[in-house]
Amino acid sequence: MSLTHDPLEKRLSRADDRVRLSHWLPPQAGVIPKIRVGERWINALWALPLIFVLVITGVALCQALRQLPQVQDFLVRYPGIPRSAVAVTAGFPGWLRLLHFLNLFFMVFIIRAGVQILADHPRLYWKRDCTPGTEWFRFQKAVPTDRIWTAKDDSVTLPGWLGIPGIRHSIGLARWWHFSTTLLWMVNGVVYYVLLFSTGQWLRIVPTTWDVFPNAVSTAIQYLSLTFPADESWTRYNGLQQLTYFGTVFIAAPVSIVTGLMQSPAISNRLGWFGRVLNRQRARSIHFIALWWFLLFILAHVTLVFITDARVNLNMMWAGVQDSSWSGFAVFLPAMLLLATAWWWASPWTLRHARLVQHVGAFLSRPFGAATQSWDAKSQLGENAISPYFWPNGTMPKSAEFDAMVANGFVNYRLRIGGLVENPIELSLADLEAMPKQEQITTHFCIQGWSGVAKWGGVPMRDLFDLVKPTADARYVVFYSLADGADGGRYYDAHSLANMRHELTILAYEMNGGPVSVLHGAPLRLRCENELGFKMVKWIAAIEFVHSYTDLGAGEGGYNEDHEFYGYRVPI
Repeated sequence: MSLTHDPLEKRLSRADDRVRLSHWLPPQAGVIPKIRVGERWINALWALPLIFVLVITGVALCQALRQLPQVQDFLVRYPGIPRSAVAVTAGFPGWLRLLHFLNLFFMVFIIRAGVQILADHPRLYWKRDCTPGTEWFRFQKAVPTDRIWTAKDDSVTLPGWLGIPGIRHSIGLARWWHFSTTLLWMVNGVVYYVLLFSTGQWLRIVPTTWDVFPNAVSTAIQYLSLTFPADESWTRYNGLQQLTYFGTVFIAAPVSIVTGLMQSPAISNRLGWFGRVLNRQRARSIHFIALWWFLLFILAHVTLVFITDARVNLNMMWAGVQDSSWSGFAVFLPAMLLLATAWWWASPWTLRHARLVQHVGAFLSRPFGAATQSWDAKSQLGENAISPYFWPNGTMPKSAEFDAMVANGFVNYRLRIGGLVENPIELSLADLEAMPKQEQITTHFCIQGWSGVAKWGGVPMRDLFDLVKPTADARYVVFYSLADGADGGRYYDAHSLANMRHELTILAYEMNGGPVSVLHGAPLRLRCENELGFKMVKWIAAIEFVHSYTDLGAGEGGYNEDHEFYGYRVPI
């Protein structure tokens, strides 16, 4: 094994295991959320008075409708619960009440972490390109046109009580919270599905007759006219409840899972045409809409629980009894206290124990990473898919050495390749351009949420393997940048040998038919299409083959992994 590293290894920096706010990206406020209608941006807060007017109008309309004989006959024929609905005699068993609480508990942190992730690129699009001005939703100002504006510049701060951990550009930690709690939520959901259909409780939320639809209309009229329908929730849900629960459990939840997974480079590229139809930005937008379904469901659900008969309703779901005692409150109040404590604790605890959050999240995500690590990212696109705009990102090199290379067109640039290889070499840009060139049109998936398509040209990494001949001890390939990271110390990242041998892994010196621009990584940048963008080191200075990366930097496998608590392996 090699006893010494590339000289740039000495310029790597250690990192704290907690978030040091004095070293973090300064706060930046966003703007009030806006929705684009045509060419106009409308303040999303207008939805509040609009909803209020619609509710008041709906109440007045439904009260007037109830005076009509035809509507009165309709309400008699369809009282709210289908006459053929089968009663559930078991009430609300203990397993259902426990899973109900766990679902709420996990959902709270899924939503908070998800909103934090969205704040890193606070724009939503329907097209894959993410061209500024084409988004349909944003809570950030328009992208400035008079200066370079990177994706990191675009991130905004959320308050700690809302996001996790509630500081700007903390997407690494937010993702671990989101993925970990989502995994637990999915396990909880699988258990719920199994028990639901093995106990007969499915009859409560799965419609068994078409009469559920007119009964749902009847229920809506009764609720809106402020004459609540008879409550038989202990044995049967009314039509509106049944359809709403069915839509939430069997439509909204799976849609959220699928659209979350379709934001993954490994999965999207693996699924070919489906990944192109449900591209990352469409998946993000639908994922966001599903979030609002859950929020509105929770709001309506909690409101109706308390205004229709809080004591009886809480008794049923929290104590499993049907009476007018206070036993439901005796369980509900401590449960809410526990949730509130966890809510308050999550952000400050995460800042103090960021490395632990990273390691636990990586452990819980390991099965997914292992399952997708060998997937081929073969999905390529046509020239007509190339994005008109490709977001810049990263901290540019700031040295006289780099400025001199730019000034002379990188004539003096040399790429060092060494470490655990039989044939260490140095290659000029001309040497690299003389080697067989591979071109590919692929989608770039940034960890912050934006994407873009570009045509890349360069040298396949597998050809460089043939030149340098890695030894049997080599397990990883480390890329050192000419640039420092945002918190000081040289930027670097490590990849497995298997991933570097992938047919779409190249060292790119061309972008969209011309030389890669300095802004996007000139003279040389990595393209590795089954990973997120931060793994694709720009401004490459040296490549080193190593047995382990644990003695480099903070030992997490890369600069962002060390300093911003990202994951070493990021197929999603």
